[in-house]
Amino acid sequence: MVVIRMDTPGGLDTSMREIIREILAMPVPVVTYVHPSGARAASAGTYILYASHVAAMTPGTNLGAATPIQIGTAPAEPNQPDAGEGKEDGESAAPKNAGERKAVNDAVAYIRSLAEMRGRNADWGEKAVREAASLSANAALEQNVIDIVAEDVGSLLQELDGRTVTVNGQERQLATAGLVLTEIEPDWLDELLAVITNPNVALILMMIGVYGLFFEFMNPGAMVPGTVGAISLLIGLYALAALPVDFVGLALILLGLALMVAEAFAPSFGILGIGGLAAFVFGAAIMFDTDVPQFRINRSIIAAVALFSAGLLIAVARVGIRSLRGRVETGSEELIGARAQVLDWQDGAGHVFVHSERWNAVGPTTLEKGATVTVDSISGLQLGVSRPEERGT
Repeated sequence: MVVIRMDTPGGLDTSMREIIREILAMPVPVVTYVHPSGARAASAGTYILYASHVAAMTPGTNLGAATPIQIGTAPAEPNQPDAGEGKEDGESAAPKNAGERKAVNDAVAYIRSLAEMRGRNADWGEKAVREAASLSANAALEQNVIDIVAEDVGSLLQELDGRTVTVNGQERQLATAGLVLTEIEPDWLDELLAVITNPNVALILMMIGVYGLFFEFMNPGAMVPGTVGAISLLIGLYALAALPVDFVGLALILLGLALMVAEAFAPSFGILGIGGLAAFVFGAAIMFDTDVPQFRINRSIIAAVALFSAGLLIAVARVGIRSLRGRVETGSEELIGARAQVLDWQDGAGHVFVHSERWNAVGPTTLEKGATVTVDSISGLQLGVSRPEERGT
């Protein structure tokens, strides 16, 4: 016998159907157990419960809310009423467009077929899909949605003992009294993927990726920021593929990041940066299009990332302002104001030595050899010089 311990807010339809196909093809009974207390079998978890040979729950758990939700948003068809428009309380809401109708009707047929196979309440299963209905453990037992309510694994084994189930068309009687379960924990790869597909982690990975590439472009050859950034960005995009993403929110995030990066390369005294920060915050708030709390971004994460971005933006702006106000340190413009030594001079022209270079120069009518002068201007390969005291006046 295989016992699946479940606590899930739902997941991808493709993954759910793959799990159910494995359950239906199993040569041994499969018991799905919603545990511990406070756990849930929402959305895809409800279908898995219906498909199992035995469905069990712990008191304090719930199941339901099995309405399919599309990843991203689909435009509603014209002249279609909003969900629930013209409906009485408790009556199913009408899907908004053809895509939603197809998804809902397909899900209803699927859960009813599983219910008929296992002898469970097909009408409530349809209600869970069309109306997102939910039930507590005891209510699910009363309505023939599940088979057992058990406090713990020991109680579950006692309840299963002597129960008859049908496996691949053959009836089998379970003898579970005194059995010891062998627990199979997820391996490190499954644990890692579970962490990566957390919406909060996905957002952080995307931020690390973008800023890593940003720092690499600002300091070519650093290698580490670019390598870490590229890996983080690709992992973040992988996570988004497994989450219910609203593409408008994703577009706002990308626009916000682009504007903040543009602020660093083309300083606009904060205009691009502030606009980018606002776009990023709004995009993060609406990026995951779902009512399931586990698929939402924590507001504290949004605030932390926004504060970090604002701090980086302020730092970049300060560097830009300081560079505008600072003295030029390179190029021919840097010669302006520099001190030079006269090498030879006659009738207002001669040669001076400045920054280890010999320059043609024009200036006062008479200057002594070895005198110190100040560079006032540059014209081609000729400097305009003056006595330091004259420049001071």
